[in-house]
Amino acid sequence: MTRLRKMMLEELERRNYTETTTRAYIHTIEDFACYFHRPPDQLGTAEIRQYCAHLFRDRKLTDNTVNQRVGALRFFYVKTLKKPWSVEETPYPKKRFHLPVVLSREEVARLIESALIPFHRTILVTLYATGVRRAELANLKINDIDSQRMVVHVRGGKGRKDRDVMLSPNLLEELRQHFRRLGRKPAEWLFPAGRWHTDTEHPITTKVVWYACRQAAKRAGIQKQLHPHTLRHCFATHLLEDGADLRTIQVLLGHSDLKETTIYLHLSQRHLSAVASPLDALPIFAPAAKRPESN
Repeated sequence: MTRLRKMMLEELERRNYTETTTRAYIHTIEDFACYFHRPPDQLGTAEIRQYCAHLFRDRKLTDNTVNQRVGALRFFYVKTLKKPWSVEETPYPKKRFHLPVVLSREEVARLIESALIPFHRTILVTLYATGVRRAELANLKINDIDSQRMVVHVRGGKGRKDRDVMLSPNLLEELRQHFRRLGRKPAEWLFPAGRWHTDTEHPITTKVVWYACRQAAKRAGIQKQLHPHTLRHCFATHLLEDGADLRTIQVLLGHSDLKETTIYLHLSQRHLSAVASPLDALPIFAPAAKRPESN
């Protein structure tokens, strides 16, 4: 382990960053240094700007991904190297507003039924039934399933925050079938790793969750861009359409700001159809019997 890598890891651990963020930040600094073939502490503002342009122009990364990369670089320079950082010279890329993809309930059902193997089916059912992120799902443990209170405990979610979500009776039955297929209850992890899912010491990786979604979408003939987070969007949107309020959805999703949750107002058919277009009020579109007679 290099001196700089060790220093950065210590700074990340001291601030209790999640394992996922730590990996992403370390990878960014390694990629940054590799791009210029020089140690990262020998690179400065000009190289950061050039690197960000490369991420957009050549790698076609999204604004959200580049923002994360810039955050990693800022952490490295400010927290690890103790150097100043000018927001004017190295600003965060401007984010574009994107509405996420949402599947209809029929498409969600088709996706679940098209799972490649039963293990993948349980992953998809859990994603949709709870709205958890893929890393949160991968790290679920057996004792996080509380069948007495009918809740799922999500521990150490984004921002190291814990929360509870509902445990659907249908999900509980799916999990019981999952245990029977494994031949036993896993010792710790709800979704154990290994080719035959017999690794008692490690959970599946997020790549397994991604693969389960992509394979099911392909088999179901769903052409929309789909990934594990899509089922989180479906969970929230369908709850809103069923009458759940935004504050409840915010808590279930683990959003720190209600503004993050309001995006689902743009996606809810119930809320969109509740408002009539002003076009419908124009006299020229009134039924013939109701149109005012012209002289």
